[in-house]
Amino acid sequence: MINAVGRDIPEEILRLTGKEVFQGNNHFDGYEYRRQAPKVKCVIDPEKSKLRSSIREVLEACGIKDGMTLSFHHHFREGDKIVNMVMKEVHDMGLKDIRLCASSLGKAHEALVPMIEDGTITEIRSSGVRGEIGKVISEGKLKGLAYMQSHGGRVRSIVSGEVKIDIAFIGAPTADDYGNCSGIGGTSDCGVLSYAAADADYADNVVVITDHLVPFPNMPAQISMTKVDYVVQVDQIGDPAKIATGAAKPTSDVRKLMMADNCTSFVINTPYFKDGFSYQTGVGGASIASAVALSKIMKERGIRMRFGVGGLTKPMCDILNNDQVDCLLDTQDFDLDAVENVKHPRHFYISADEYANPFNKGAVVNRLDFVILASLEVDVHFNCNVVVGSDGVLTGAQGGHPDTAAGAKCSIVITPLVQGRIPAVCTDVTTVTTPGESVDVVVTDYGIAINPRRQDLMEAVKDAGLPLRTIEELRDIAYSITGEPKKVQFGDRVVGIIESRDGTIMDVVREVKEFSFAE
Repeated sequence: MINAVGRDIPEEILRLTGKEVFQGNNHFDGYEYRRQAPKVKCVIDPEKSKLRSSIREVLEACGIKDGMTLSFHHHFREGDKIVNMVMKEVHDMGLKDIRLCASSLGKAHEALVPMIEDGTITEIRSSGVRGEIGKVISEGKLKGLAYMQSHGGRVRSIVSGEVKIDIAFIGAPTADDYGNCSGIGGTSDCGVLSYAAADADYADNVVVITDHLVPFPNMPAQISMTKVDYVVQVDQIGDPAKIATGAAKPTSDVRKLMMADNCTSFVINTPYFKDGFSYQTGVGGASIASAVALSKIMKERGIRMRFGVGGLTKPMCDILNNDQVDCLLDTQDFDLDAVENVKHPRHFYISADEYANPFNKGAVVNRLDFVILASLEVDVHFNCNVVVGSDGVLTGAQGGHPDTAAGAKCSIVITPLVQGRIPAVCTDVTTVTTPGESVDVVVTDYGIAINPRRQDLMEAVKDAGLPLRTIEELRDIAYSITGEPKKVQFGDRVVGIIESRDGTIMDVVREVKEFSFAE
């Protein structure tokens, strides 16, 4: 069945998942449903302790068995130790058919690969997968499907009851023995626990794992004791030094800094750049650098930001410290400066539900003026791919990309025109993760393309002296440099699906068969 971005979704996948094809961003506007309710095991006896001595003991206390769904969050990114710690015990207990519901999985979790191969793990739901995990899924070694979800889409699936979490594991830098926990105050601070909030609200069993147990009450708590069944203390839950890795690192690349400057020049020539505007940068060196460039213009023009939001970095926190923004709304911290800045009185923790869930009564992303994003590929229809590499292998994460692009008044994607020998602007992306209807502007090192749907933006910047081109012109320049790429040769088997944030199917990911690139 052909969906709204022109992708053919196999009927057998629709039957298997019970899902619909993607029908546009606003297809479910006004939709009514009842949120699911978790099982609650009451604690009335004041002598009853929530503390358990080990991961194994807490797994047994939760009644773990084959086929259960376990959830994790990724606030430590490549420094996370919780997933491997828990899954080693699960594997040692001989359990099978476990479903993982993780906000993201990365190179830190490559110890899971043998567990995928031997059937310990048979289904994965995640914002993304990187490294060897993505490779083993793309090779068809995961028994079930990999469901790639946005941050808002993950929350939607949990609160709506599509996903039922049996045991949620929350790695908390500080916790008391009754379960009040926070992302700051210990030796392994990660800032906030936003992605774990929905898990705590809706899982049948909630386990807090900490390496810094503090006296009751641990206040203010980001996740309350009223949601927590058990607490376990371990030696180390994560390495904060590895939070700022990969795409979250700042850039010194001259090309990316030039794109950041062009992006800022575009922003300041739109009608949305005025006192009280709102702003978010995604992960990616150029998008992070755009915040630095924007801060200078704000200061020169005396313009103040109302709020900044999202995964936060030092440049956004500097804007707060310089009193150029009223507040920051935080769902994740991408570097240690942002982790430390959580202590600022106008730096606020928000849950992923508040941030981006399309199935609530209004998320923060709907109030964004600008979002600055990165992408692996953009096509001539302005569709973006942020999950599947040009070789067809799962290698990235949706994150909040589809959520913020759908909600912002002006969504801007920054990408080098060519990365290595791979054209980032192409005729058709390998896999669609963010639909073109959500993407307004593409900024490259060879020019800026505005989506023809946004004639208002074209009019606003026509005299700004920007290097404007059509998206087709950018594609043609890219192909003149690299040659037209050959299509990835996929097998027949579908190994994963790309969910739209509303839970419909945006695209499918097939088993990789063969790949070669034009000489």
